[in-house]
Amino acid sequence: MARRHDYRPHGVIPAVLLPFHDDLSIDEASFRSHLADVAATPGLSALTINAHSTEVASCSFDEQRRVLDVALDAVGDRMPLVNGIWADGSLQAAEIARMATAGGASALLVFPPAPFTLGQSADMVVEHFKRIADASDLPIIAFQYPLATGQGYPRDTLTRLIAEVPSVAAIKDWCANVQQHEMHVRLLQSAARPVNVLTTHSAWLLSSLVLGCNGLLSGSGSVIPDLQAQLFEAVRANDLARARALNDRIHPLASVFYAEPWVDMHNRMKEALVLLGRLPRAAVRPPLVKIGAAEIDRIRAALVRAGLLDGTTGRPVG
Repeated sequence: MARRHDYRPHGVIPAVLLPFHDDLSIDEASFRSHLADVAATPGLSALTINAHSTEVASCSFDEQRRVLDVALDAVGDRMPLVNGIWADGSLQAAEIARMATAGGASALLVFPPAPFTLGQSADMVVEHFKRIADASDLPIIAFQYPLATGQGYPRDTLTRLIAEVPSVAAIKDWCANVQQHEMHVRLLQSAARPVNVLTTHSAWLLSSLVLGCNGLLSGSGSVIPDLQAQLFEAVRANDLARARALNDRIHPLASVFYAEPWVDMHNRMKEALVLLGRLPRAAVRPPLVKIGAAEIDRIRAALVRAGLLDGTTGRPVG
């Protein structure tokens, strides 16, 4: 399926998980099933692959290309695909951008290069994104990290990036600061060339959405895409009572998924899908390791509180 040429990143965009066999090779059959399950959810705008949620840091270039191929074959006729660009060097990032464009992706999610943890300048940021934009005509989502990590983009850098790289169409906002997050919403979405703010503050999603974000892009959407889509719709409709009721179901899962260490968030989501009978196993690639029984019990209890798992039979609800 060819890419969606008119796609503009917005709305609810789950970032799916990548199942592995016990030998840590990609389990393509389970991946197809997972993709189809999430894509069947009403109210989604797109799906994201080759990102944190698919353990992209442990996937080779060829594996990333295969992930895109499988996803296009499995759900490309249903919705657009956002392909992550995870690379520490701009030349490598441009190579991935070319691959994703040729492979049928509809947008790119650009992660900040790790060297920025040692310091960055606006010139570096703009150059990195220009290299990617020169390699692809797809709309770009810039992943905004917390400023304290060194990989987040200060306001002046962000406004210059948007001015000089017109294909930047959205940010995936993980600034982890409420005032900065609201500034992004007010500044970017009202600009002469509006740039959508897609929240990824999944640990406080309702609070984030009420600030006016034009979408959300979240790994926990791999488990609860329906609840996220319904919450987004309720907030857009100013139905606070419904939004709060939905958030009461989401909160137990957010609390267990987004706990220390945060690096285990998608590991925990895999365990949730195993408990729900949607994945056969929760294998992860090193340096991640399988979480312990006590934590799995906490995930099970959260699924029960969310109304997704029957506390008596242990079977999925619905």
